[in-house]
Amino acid sequence: MQWYRRSYLIVLCAVFALAGCGHETKVTRVDAGVVTDLSGRWNDTDSRMVAEAMVKEALQYPWLGNFTQANRRQPVVVVGTVLNSSHEHISVQTFITDLERELTNSQKVTFVAGKGERDEIRTERKEQAVHAREETQKAPGKETGADYMMKGTIATILDEADGTKAVFYQVDLQMIDLESNAKVWYGQKKIKKVVEKKRTVF
Repeated sequence: MQWYRRSYLIVLCAVFALAGCGHETKVTRVDAGVVTDLSGRWNDTDSRMVAEAMVKEALQYPWLGNFTQANRRQPVVVVGTVLNSSHEHISVQTFITDLERELTNSQKVTFVAGKGERDEIRTERKEQAVHAREETQKAPGKETGADYMMKGTIATILDEADGTKAVFYQVDLQMIDLESNAKVWYGQKKIKKVVEKKRTVF
């Protein structure tokens, strides 16, 4: 009888152990526009929404109309550095790409490639000068210079207590006249998230 009880306990422990170790991975495909805020950290939705809102605001300010009226053409804009001053690892390049997309698609400014892209394009022109047919080569010194540069920072303030965390994101962007260094527009977007960790009671 004692042997039977011991065997029963061993089998029962094995069943519980197997049940505890079993993990099933489930993957669900969702539309890219669906908000999936799982961790409370900066994500693709934040990047896209902030870029859309801030570019829209920037293009509504007087600097755009003033330049167009004075020069009879669209201003040429380039995106410079966006610093990540937050406590998180944020893909700044994704945010810059979102800004570039909104500026380009607005059709209100002429958007030119940033520093990294320019270096690659200049290398390609040098390659063409050596390897491409003369009539197809693109000559140096014909780039379109930017009139304005958009640059900024992403910062956070973190507050946490008793399993509840509040994360405050602040994005600051500026449009700077490259000739005079005048800041013709200053925009700010704030996002606040509260993340609560639920305790499981057994």
